Amino acid sequence: VEVNGKNAAPVYKFLKTQKGGIFGDGIKWNFTKFLVNKDGKVVERYAPTTSPMKIEVCMPFHIV
Repeated sequence: VEVNGKNAAPVYKFLKTQKGGIFGDGIKWNFTKFLVNKDGKVVERYAPTTSPMKIEVCMPFHIV
């Protein structure tokens, strides 16, 4: 699955337009993470180095 460029999968196009990265919208490396709430809104974008445990702490504030 392509995540950047004209052949990027639609889901990645959507995620990137909703939450751009620090250095632009493109996904720079494997394991970029997005947190999407129950309404389908992208509420956060995390760097590849972000621990899943850090994301888990944020989830109750956005998912409930």
